[in-house]
Amino acid sequence: MKLGFVTAPFGDWSLEQVARWAKDNGFDALEVCCWPAGSGDARRYAGVTHIDVDSVDDAKASEIRTLLEEIGIEISGLGYYPNNLHPDPAHREAVNEHTKKVIRAAGVLDVPVVNTFVGRDKDRSYPDNLVEFRKVWPALVEEAEAAHVKIGIENCPMIFSLDEWPGGVNLASTPASWRDMFHEIPSANFGLNFDPSHLIWQMIDVERAIYDFAERIVHVHAKDLEIRPDGLYEHGVMSLGMGWQVPRLPGLGQVRWDRFFAAIYASGYDGPVIIEHEDRKFEGSDELVIRGFQLARDVLRTYIV
Repeated sequence: MKLGFVTAPFGDWSLEQVARWAKDNGFDALEVCCWPAGSGDARRYAGVTHIDVDSVDDAKASEIRTLLEEIGIEISGLGYYPNNLHPDPAHREAVNEHTKKVIRAAGVLDVPVVNTFVGRDKDRSYPDNLVEFRKVWPALVEEAEAAHVKIGIENCPMIFSLDEWPGGVNLASTPASWRDMFHEIPSANFGLNFDPSHLIWQMIDVERAIYDFAERIVHVHAKDLEIRPDGLYEHGVMSLGMGWQVPRLPGLGQVRWDRFFAAIYASGYDGPVIIEHEDRKFEGSDELVIRGFQLARDVLRTYIV
C-alpha cells in the first residue's frame, strides 16, 4: 500500500517540484492532475495541469517516467474530473474527448488508473441521467480497455453550491447508482475511486460499502468530513449537505480511519491511498497546504505498511 496525495493544491508548482517535495516528506505516490492546459476552470481545485496530456508521446512519457523513478515517486493515477454528462452537447463532447486523451496518456505512461466523475445533468431525474450514461460511458470504457487502463469513478455527489442544485453533477454517489453503473458496464476496467468522506453525510455505512464493492475499488481517496450540527440545525437534511457538510483533512472529521483501514485490508485492497486536500482551514498559502498534507500524512501513516 502506498500513501500519496492529489497534486491539485500545488497548482503553481511543476510536477518535478511536487514530486521532490512529496519524496522529501515521506510520500510514495501522486495522483497527477491533467486538466486541459490553460483551461482556466473556475471550480475549486480544478483546472490544474501537472501533465499536459496533449504533449504525451512515447518520448515525453519516457522523460516523465525517468524523472519520477530518479526521485522515487510513483503515479497512482491521472486525475481529471469534469461533467461527462453535461447537458450542453458541445461542452459534453469537449470534456469526453479530453477524458479519452487522459486515458490514452495513462496507457503510454504505464499509469494504471484514470480517476474522474461519471457526471450528471443536475436538472434531470436519475432515470433520465442513466439513459445519458448509457450513451456516453461504454465508449469511454472501451477506450480504457484498449489502453489497458482502469477508470476509477469518484463517488462525490458534487453538490456544494447553488449552481449544482438540485441534483448535483455526479451520478455515481450511492451504492444503488454503483450497482446500476456496473450492471450496464460490467467491464473490469470500470471501477470506483472510493472516498469515504462522501458517504458520511449521506449516512451510508462506509465499511459495508467497502465489503459490498471490494472487487470494484481500483483507487482510494483519503478525505475526511465534518458534519456541523449548527449548520444541520439551520438548514436540515433537505439542503442536501449545503451549509453543514464540511470537507476536512484526515483526522479532523468523522471518518473512523481505524475501521476504514480494517475494512479495506480485509477486503483485499492493497493499492494507493491518496490524500485529497479540500480543507479550507489549510489553504490560501503554500505553507498552510504543506501543513495540512503533513498533518494528514501523520494521521494515516500508522495504518499503511
